[in-house]
Amino acid sequence: MSFIHDDFMLQSDTAKKLYHSFAKDMPIIDYHCHLVPKMIADDYRFSSITELMLGGDHYKWAAMRSFGIDEKYITGDGGDFEKFEAFASALPYCIGNPLYHWTHLELKRYFNIDKTLCKESAKEIYDEANKLLALPEYSAKNLIARSNVEFLCTTDDPADTLEYHKQIAASGFKTKVLPTFRPDKAINIHKDTFLPYMKMLGVRSLDELKAYMAERLDFFHENGCRVSDHGLDYIPYESGNAAAAFKKALKGKKISKKEIDAYATDMLLFFGKEYAARGWCMQIHVGAQRNNNTAMFEVLGPDTGYDTIGDCAEVVAPLARIMDTLEYADALPKTILYSLNSKDNPALATLCNAFQKAPYRSRIQLGSGWWFNDQKEGMIAQLKAFANTGVLGNFVGMLTDSRSFVSYPRHEYFRRILCNLIGQWVEDGEYPCDEEMLGNIIRGICYENAKSYFEL
Repeated sequence: MSFIHDDFMLQSDTAKKLYHSFAKDMPIIDYHCHLVPKMIADDYRFSSITELMLGGDHYKWAAMRSFGIDEKYITGDGGDFEKFEAFASALPYCIGNPLYHWTHLELKRYFNIDKTLCKESAKEIYDEANKLLALPEYSAKNLIARSNVEFLCTTDDPADTLEYHKQIAASGFKTKVLPTFRPDKAINIHKDTFLPYMKMLGVRSLDELKAYMAERLDFFHENGCRVSDHGLDYIPYESGNAAAAFKKALKGKKISKKEIDAYATDMLLFFGKEYAARGWCMQIHVGAQRNNNTAMFEVLGPDTGYDTIGDCAEVVAPLARIMDTLEYADALPKTILYSLNSKDNPALATLCNAFQKAPYRSRIQLGSGWWFNDQKEGMIAQLKAFANTGVLGNFVGMLTDSRSFVSYPRHEYFRRILCNLIGQWVEDGEYPCDEEMLGNIIRGICYENAKSYFEL
């Protein structure tokens, strides 16, 4: 039998009370994910549990590689059951890895399977899950609906037509599927993708690019978008002639680090002002070191399990200058700051305090444990960093940051960790056992704060 039970991870009576009374049944607002809108629009049907649980999941791929499994059974041409069995063989050894918990939560919540997954149980679980996947109730939309998701925000390029978002909205699907504006390709002037992207957009000057982006921002806004996202390798802040740097890059000429940073700074300030004018939230993700393994990047491409936590020397100082420039112009939008390197959490939490402003409750927020940090210790560290210097009761809570349609138990995982942490503070006498106030805090972090913050 599985170890997943009603009080899983809840280590005190107060924690159990908080979770079961206030957290368990709250709807989910997934304000940052990577689900494919076309799959939702088409109400995609999965061919097997291998496709559903392992397809595109670089967390699981990385664990399988670490266990010595041949790439044939990860991203290669191995059979579906062979891949599932290979993963099942590795999983019991992943003690301490959130994958062990997530996988069993997925089996329990979507398939009511209580068995522990290992090589010996793989065939039985594979067959049992596949029988259920053949039912209409296991389509993409139904998986989202049974997860109690009220809103989800995909991640979308500014040039996207949003045709699938429109199709989803017209279908009457109860869950609201909204776009997120992700203009990384327009900012990363130093990358090989920049010149082809500009040619695709048909822009020939920085002014034309900004005019194009303003039009796309309006289009996204009309289609329900209220959130942007920036994935930055590091935070730039540099003065200089951004228009000249753009012109130079468009001609295919090499540009200096100073020119790169001056251009990126100018674009971040431009976007920040545009977001503020529309009442949007700006998300900034920093600290990933991507595509470390060149040989495998050339075979598999990006987002396949070869990224790491980066060690940017400076995050807070340049970020503070970006935010200060925007605030001085009364154009700093609601902002969520994420660093993949948890060393930055305490500093970012205090930076948030420097830019709070009425009437918003925590207008600037420290983002949830992200990517390599969405495990137990990472979530606790983020919650404590937020609480130590801010107002934790204002936190907008968890997100999936996932491409998987069965990743929503990660919200349950977070809620259990949250209730256990706060429950421990109460049990230790560090906060009164005020059920009404504690209920307000837990419901807020799990659902209500996000709904208010993003104005959904």
